[in-house]
Amino acid sequence: MIKRLVVFTAIALLPAMAQDSDASPHAAMLQHLRARSGPARLAVLHNDGTGESYNWSGYAVTGTSFTRAQGSWIEPTVSCDSNTNVEWAVFWVGIDGWGDDTVEQIGTYAECVDGKVQHAAWWEFYPLNDITEIKSITVSPGDRISTTVTFADNEFILQITDETTGKSFSHKGTQTADRSSAEWIAESPCCLNSGLYYPLPDFGTVLFGEDSTGIEETNFAADSSHRGAFNTFPAGDVIAITKINQTTGLTEAVPSAPSSDGTSFSIMWIAP
Repeated sequence: MIKRLVVFTAIALLPAMAQDSDASPHAAMLQHLRARSGPARLAVLHNDGTGESYNWSGYAVTGTSFTRAQGSWIEPTVSCDSNTNVEWAVFWVGIDGWGDDTVEQIGTYAECVDGKVQHAAWWEFYPLNDITEIKSITVSPGDRISTTVTFADNEFILQITDETTGKSFSHKGTQTADRSSAEWIAESPCCLNSGLYYPLPDFGTVLFGEDSTGIEETNFAADSSHRGAFNTFPAGDVIAITKINQTTGLTEAVPSAPSSDGTSFSIMWIAP
């Protein structure tokens, strides 16, 4: 039997994300880009603990009353497709979004516009706001990134540190949320004018977790009954998510098996 979990991401005209000061075609394109990272869209959950999603790849764990999700990764080197105007990949850790309609998340992104790539840090409380760039952190390929999403005293605290440069950022906020899942994800955000997700640029393989970053207690979560690395949660609560193309159904990104200690994994981009 296959269980189908359908979570619809709002399709909306969103504020422009990036700004360039010059008048080049590249700058004009940047000024009109709109993006939002949201819940898993039309996920198919198989009995073997794997799932397919139109926008997510990585791992989710399910439970009750999550209070913490923590992760780390190496910002990947991205190759842009010269034949595609815009490509976008976001890498993040968060609470909620697998089976409900909110996400509290923070991470980095790699955006290709007319063959030029830009990396940045960002945060979002979906659906209250859009992807919000963190201008105080400059992200480069190879940087060691660590993030934490915490729920305490009825508010969420989003934190990110570029461990390579030492720059950090935190944001506090509130929204009504189930707190029923935690995630470590590579995603193609919404939306092109057609309502489709942005194409994923070639990010090769993005490495999540302590084995790659040396940062302890990453790919770690805590809910009402368990604390530990994601792979130490009950087997039925750990979901490996493969991203498939929204129109073709072809695989676009796939997670590796967890490391033996559950602290680490990778997500590999798949050529179309």
